[in-house]
Amino acid sequence: MKIMKSGLVFWVATGAAAFGLMGCEHKKSEAPAASAVVSSVASSVNACGVAPSGELTAERIPGANSTRTESSLYEGPVWIKDALYFSDFVTSGTFPSRVQKLDANGVMTTLIEDSGSNGLAVDAQGNLVAGTHKFKSLSRYTLTGERTNVIDKFEGNVFNSPNDLTIAKDGTIYFTDPAYQTAAAPGGQPKTRVYRVATDGNVTVVDDTINNPNGISLSLDEKTLYVEGGDAQGVLRAYPIVDGVPQAGKDLVTGMFIPDGMALDCHGNIYATEHAAKHVRVLTPDGKQIATINVDANITNAAFGGEDGKTLFLTGAGAVWKIKLDVSGTPY
Repeated sequence: MKIMKSGLVFWVATGAAAFGLMGCEHKKSEAPAASAVVSSVASSVNACGVAPSGELTAERIPGANSTRTESSLYEGPVWIKDALYFSDFVTSGTFPSRVQKLDANGVMTTLIEDSGSNGLAVDAQGNLVAGTHKFKSLSRYTLTGERTNVIDKFEGNVFNSPNDLTIAKDGTIYFTDPAYQTAAAPGGQPKTRVYRVATDGNVTVVDDTINNPNGISLSLDEKTLYVEGGDAQGVLRAYPIVDGVPQAGKDLVTGMFIPDGMALDCHGNIYATEHAAKHVRVLTPDGKQIATINVDANITNAAFGGEDGKTLFLTGAGAVWKIKLDVSGTPY
């Protein structure tokens, strides 16, 4: 999930401080009466739609099937304006990667041929921000393919293989650094960690106790950081954020089987993928499971998009799936 500016696609009825609302203006006014506040909250909840429940199945998008001959994964889906962007990387060797663009008609084209990327986010200027294992760094790409370095070292050493990331509205970046693609280039860190990159470029450790941390997102109000990881003994962990700094985390869900990426809907529910389990767990902010969304291959990540923001896109083993829902959500 991660940040958007007005004009990029993100529909949400709550958490407006963190994300731009499509077609809405926010104006300062006098404090409303209590009854008006209750009415406004009720209207916002109704406008958000009904969260999914039960057992659901997403469908493949035929035009997005992999054209590679090698084993590959799609990762880091992000919806920008009228298209889905995602990384497409080979799962061996130096893990060569490219960024693909899937338009609203289901036609896939290559945007960046050699991106070296995994997870993607979008910044306030509409650029892609990527975890790039090729460079062992965070990179920024324009939509015309120009790359600049964001951050590439901690305590004098390059990172392992930056994976997923999320950007706060003030520009603070949080990202995971597992060891999955460490062999892509020389060097690395002694541990797999979750990091925070302040707006001045200062890098600090959020957590170094999760084996191979993977998916990462902020709550809509940016008061909680969510991280998935742990491989076969997977967890979803929540870190309260106080004065912009994550505090000690608490496990919301344990016993997950290779948790990967996630997205949030406009109620703040978490759509957490489980790679080898081939499904998405839909969880309330306190970790209660309310729905399951199945796919037919290994799954990596999730993003909301489409014309009204109510289509959930899922990436995985050389495939993109979609399912139409009644709720909108975060564009990555």
